Amino acid sequence: MAEHTLPDASTLTGWRKSSYSNSEGGSCMEILDGHPSGVPVRDSKTPHGPALIVPTTGWSAFVSAVRSGHFSA
Repeated sequence: MAEHTLPDASTLTGWRKSSYSNSEGGSCMEILDGHPSGVPVRDSKTPHGPALIVPTTGWSAFVSAVRSGHFSA
């Protein structure tokens, strides 16, 4: 069974924030492209904290739903 979390997300490099994030801090999530097990997601305020690894198909479905307006702000 594949791991679904990383205990210390800072062990990986190349994290990126949403293009909607600003430089004021706030609540931002970061993702990492190209991970072999899926899409790691972490809280930008705790870079040494855990990251959740979402299966690639699940992440694609989530992004499509967000872009099509299925979630309200």
